[in-house]
Amino acid sequence: MQPPSQQVTKLRKNLAEEYLRYLSERDARKILIADLNELWYQREDRSLAQSPGIWGEDPVKLTVALKMTRQDLTRMQMELNTMKANFGDVVPRRDFEMQEKTNKDLQEQLDSLRDDYKEVRKEHEILLQLHMSTLKERDQFYSELQEIQRTSTPRPNWTKCKDVVAGGPDRWQILAEGKNSDQLVDVLLEEIGEGLLREKDFFSGLGYEESVPPFLRFDGVVENKKPTKKDVVKLLRDAWKERLAEEQKEKFPDFFFHFLERRFGPAEAMAWAYTIFENMKLFRSNEIMSQFYAILMEERSESVYIKQKETITELLKEMTNVDSQNKGLLTMDQLRTVLKSTFPFKKEEKIQELMEAGGWHPNSSNTDLLNYHLLFTEDEEGQSVPFVQKLWEQYLDEKDKYLKELKQLLGLELRDEVTLPKVREALMTIDPKLDKQTLNSYLSQAFQLPVTKLPEAGEHKEEDIVTLLQTALQQLQVADIRRMGSREQELAS
Repeated sequence: MQPPSQQVTKLRKNLAEEYLRYLSERDARKILIADLNELWYQREDRSLAQSPGIWGEDPVKLTVALKMTRQDLTRMQMELNTMKANFGDVVPRRDFEMQEKTNKDLQEQLDSLRDDYKEVRKEHEILLQLHMSTLKERDQFYSELQEIQRTSTPRPNWTKCKDVVAGGPDRWQILAEGKNSDQLVDVLLEEIGEGLLREKDFFSGLGYEESVPPFLRFDGVVENKKPTKKDVVKLLRDAWKERLAEEQKEKFPDFFFHFLERRFGPAEAMAWAYTIFENMKLFRSNEIMSQFYAILMEERSESVYIKQKETITELLKEMTNVDSQNKGLLTMDQLRTVLKSTFPFKKEEKIQELMEAGGWHPNSSNTDLLNYHLLFTEDEEGQSVPFVQKLWEQYLDEKDKYLKELKQLLGLELRDEVTLPKVREALMTIDPKLDKQTLNSYLSQAFQLPVTKLPEAGEHKEEDIVTLLQTALQQLQVADIRRMGSREQELAS
């Protein structure tokens, strides 16, 4: 396709040629008409000369009139020639206006094409720059890949473990399902450790130092009772039942040892304490063992475990209430509604994670039925189903996010000192819905003071209560910390 400017030039040239051809034909026609008129005049003259009376006029008069007429014709012919000379290159106004309109349209198209060209050129330059940066990134990633391939070790072939682990391929498949490499290493270490633990017949006492937990303070050797994992889990479940039924709460380590004394007698209690402790320390991937161990070693408050159980109980109760027909079935839509009402501060993606852990998948319909009792089952070794595991993971993630938000708002380094008023203000800022009782319990935990000894807000002695930020955050990490309200809703209101 020719550029617009060349098309305009060609059209002008064709128009000029057409106009010249038109003028030539018009001039030839006029000359022909003039020649015919001359011949007609000559014939008239001869006719008048031969028959002077045919017209009934005087021939002299007619001759004079003819002469005058011829003079007029000559004058008109001269004027016509003058007009041709002066206006030979002039085109008709109508044609001019049509050509002018066409030219204007073509000029607008040309301007539009020029603007489009400039935009395309800019985009092309941007794409070239992006292409060059992408090439640099590709070369950089390729170099990193080469370095990783050179220095990294090959991915372990975990299928080799199936012939080594007790129980064979079937048990290994159950142990390895849904676990990453780091978790598989823990599983393998537990399997190896279990074998070594069973080979040990006695444990050496740790002595009576302050660093030794009270239920392990003993000198000498104690027998390894060698229970199975199921036996340990059952024993810990019984311990929890008895602990929750207690009226007068004693310290958890003391309760644990007294429980063993009641169960096995004072003579065997220490042996069972060492045996269960070593099993809990080994099987850290087991939920009930790892939680019991964390509480026993004061790494986590038992209120965390109790609150988690209460949450599960409440959730099951809500599902039962929605199940009007008492068939143990809920639709996916009902499950989503229960989750949103029970956890009003969870975002939609967190609800979706729980739905997926409960059995929802992209092909599921809102009317698909789910046996909700299966969401809360545990196997004989204390492992929960994915739904309860996801609830626990979300709780830990939410607690970490809560404490990170607190640290960020305080704007201090971990080794800086922080006062009680600052922590109080920061907690109320990130969680405006905190009630006074819960706020005081958080402050009591952070500064390791009884609630009764906490000064009221605004008292002068508040400033005297100081601790390291790292210590305060560690103490809060131990406790059951939960957001009481949505900060986004508070800011919006």
